[in-house]
Amino acid sequence: MAEYGMLTSTTRRTSLADSSIFDSKVTEISKENLLIGSASYVEEEMPQIETRVILVQEAGKQEELIKALKEIKVCFVKMESVEEFEGLDSPEFENVFVVMDFQDSVFNDLYKADCRVIGPPVVLNCSQKGEPLPFSCRPLYCTSMMNLVLCFTGFRKKEELVRLVTLVHHMGGVIRKDFNSKVTHLVANCTQGEKFRVAVSLGTPIMKPEWIYKAWERRNEQNFCAAVDDFRNEFKVPPFQDCVLSFLGFSDEEKTNMEEMTEMQGGKYLPLGDERCTHLVVEENIVKDLPFEPSKKLYVVKQEWFWGSIQMDARAGETMYLYEKANTPELKKSVSMLSLNTPNSNRKRRRLKETLAQLSRETDLSPFPPRKRASAEHSLSIGSLLDISNTPESSINYGETPKSCTKSSKNSTPVPSKQSARWQVAKELYQTESNYVNILATIIQLFQVPLEEEGQRGGPILAPEEIKTIFGSIPDIFDVHTKIKDDLEDLIVNWDENKSVGDIFLKYSKDLVKTYPPFVNFFEMSKETIIKCEKQKPRFHAFLKINQAKPECGRQSLVELLIRPVQRLPSVALLLNDLKKHTADENPDKSTLEKAIGSLKEVMTHINEDKRKTEAQKQIFDVVYEVDGCPANLLSSHRSLVQRVETISLGEHPCDRGEQVTLFLFNDCLEIARKRHKVIGTFRSPHGQTRPPASLKHIHLMPLSQIKKVLDIRETEDCHNAFALLVRPPTEQANVLLSFQMTSDELPKENWLKMLCRHVANTICKADAENLIYTADPETFEVNTKDMDSTLSRASRAIKKTSKKVTRAFSFSKTPKRALRRALMTSHSSVEGRSPSSSDKHGMSRLSSTSSLAGIPSPSLVSLPSFFERRSHTLSRSTTHLI
Repeated sequence: MAEYGMLTSTTRRTSLADSSIFDSKVTEISKENLLIGSASYVEEEMPQIETRVILVQEAGKQEELIKALKEIKVCFVKMESVEEFEGLDSPEFENVFVVMDFQDSVFNDLYKADCRVIGPPVVLNCSQKGEPLPFSCRPLYCTSMMNLVLCFTGFRKKEELVRLVTLVHHMGGVIRKDFNSKVTHLVANCTQGEKFRVAVSLGTPIMKPEWIYKAWERRNEQNFCAAVDDFRNEFKVPPFQDCVLSFLGFSDEEKTNMEEMTEMQGGKYLPLGDERCTHLVVEENIVKDLPFEPSKKLYVVKQEWFWGSIQMDARAGETMYLYEKANTPELKKSVSMLSLNTPNSNRKRRRLKETLAQLSRETDLSPFPPRKRASAEHSLSIGSLLDISNTPESSINYGETPKSCTKSSKNSTPVPSKQSARWQVAKELYQTESNYVNILATIIQLFQVPLEEEGQRGGPILAPEEIKTIFGSIPDIFDVHTKIKDDLEDLIVNWDENKSVGDIFLKYSKDLVKTYPPFVNFFEMSKETIIKCEKQKPRFHAFLKINQAKPECGRQSLVELLIRPVQRLPSVALLLNDLKKHTADENPDKSTLEKAIGSLKEVMTHINEDKRKTEAQKQIFDVVYEVDGCPANLLSSHRSLVQRVETISLGEHPCDRGEQVTLFLFNDCLEIARKRHKVIGTFRSPHGQTRPPASLKHIHLMPLSQIKKVLDIRETEDCHNAFALLVRPPTEQANVLLSFQMTSDELPKENWLKMLCRHVANTICKADAENLIYTADPETFEVNTKDMDSTLSRASRAIKKTSKKVTRAFSFSKTPKRALRRALMTSHSSVEGRSPSSSDKHGMSRLSSTSSLAGIPSPSLVSLPSFFERRSHTLSRSTTHLI
């Protein structure tokens, strides 16, 4: 028996009738009638049909569905069997059936009866978005493929194709028999055929059939979309699917790398000459002839096809990358046909003629030095590159302009009848500047712009923040040097011995100060990002392989090209010095050149200082990230990290004896941290980059002014590599002894103590740093390192820590705050009211919390241990003569 659940609604009704029913009648109405009373005509002739949802069998028992239908204000009834439908059929309603399972017999009966059928996810999705139920002439279970247009290729079994098409329709997708620009995804069962080639050329995602099956498995997940990248990328057809590759002409290292990439991209590889190979990848610059006659089924392609396929994330067409022997008739014919059939070939020939004419006026020097070994790019470091005295003279000979970046000069450079030495140096300065600008243009046009392009095939190769890190302020540097080059060109074209070259660089000195530090300071980070992305992202590795092999790069890697801005300013300074030597004293440009050279040195000094500050700030940030609970006031513009020392605590404080303690010496303070016993999870930044978990726990941030003496503990059988710090916090009248044992041999103890004393003396404005060091016997202060690394000692420390945790866990009584405050005040007043005595050991030796850097109390320092309580008399007698 049908169960009714009518919901009255006069304001909102959903019509699922096909709009084409009204088209013929509406078009017959004249424009005048349409404007005056078309709405009333439709109401009179075609009354609105109300939507009614019929919940079939199990669907009627779903409270979530009933609630969703009430929210979208649609009337509904429940139906247990198809036979009940005859009593429910009415011309006043457009019936929509909700079926839980599209595989059972009830669904098949409704489908054969041409009924509108939807699944529960459709109702829930409409309720969530506040939308009416969608109209669909086919059964619609969910909307996970809504607005997707799919095309199929390579399927031989009709049953499989029908099954896939049915599932796509059930998820809201649309099928097209022929491939066109409206197709959003191609589902391919093979990597051959015209549809596959067109999809690759258009950048359309090519998917495996499993994509559809897996999407159907997730059909009940609300808000799931099959087109999201994270899900879709799992089922994309890899570039080398169905391909078996072999390689010829590559080094063993390159071949191994390419074989690994082949497997990573879904392909296989076999030895050279194996008949099962489908592709032979050839290094065309080395291989002049094939060692065997390839079969007709074997594609012999250049290495650019291999890397291009990986970059596009799809198998590239082989015909564009076929390998041909040099000077073969086939090659000549193909080149001839290509030149005849290429659009705008006249314009290209004219541009080539202009380029050759320009190059004929340039020197024959090459802008790129001989290619370095592969490991060179990993050993590049800016070091003292900005030191003008260390810059090699060869770095200024950039020579010939890369063809791709060549721009025709406004006028040809005039050659005086008698070329003066000053003119020769000025011309060399212009030529090197022109070549430098062209190299910057190559970096931007060949690498940065393609990486930043939207709509890349296979998606973005790099994230925007990675691109920004790699290229930094290169575009700004390019703009400044383009202006300098133009000014130098005008000067050379209209040459006069009294023309000022120095004024040009003085004019742009402020721009150089703005643009160079951001790039030079982060060059090492840029290089590290390139190396990391090249290892982790195959598409970026392929992108670099393709572009670095082009003649515009002069066979230089991107890292080698990016180091040019670091080298440029010292090179310019050398040329200006040379120009000054060949400038007469009476020439007004003599003094201007001196000012320009001084200006460039100031720019380089500013870059070096800014770089040192940046590195110092980065080191402090590294400490903050490494130390859990590190005070925020450690971050300061005037602070820098001097030294890091690994030690073991020999007393009860700053932490338990035997604890591993790390001391971070800054120019004005000492950060004390211990090794964490338990490491929590890693930190993930908003850009998805993970940072290692903090391995240290903050104990105390101590100003160096609190260190009164540095004790160098003598070496004995029971004491090795030990030292101590005599500290007096501002809120205490007693001295506190902190003793440590150095665990690393990289930094000698003597050097460490001298370094520490020097910075303490600088902080308290004393010149005699040596007087802060005091040599003491270990027995005097009861310091020893005996059995620090023994198993028994480690076990004892572990038991002690465990007992502390157990005591805290079972301590149910808490000291009232008021009583604790009263006790502290009493203790403080007793210390101030009389001189210290043996009965005041506890008050004297208590080490209260302080953070004098911030000027506010801080729980950084804990109270003095019982160890110092027992030895307060001994400590006072031992240190009286020190203070």
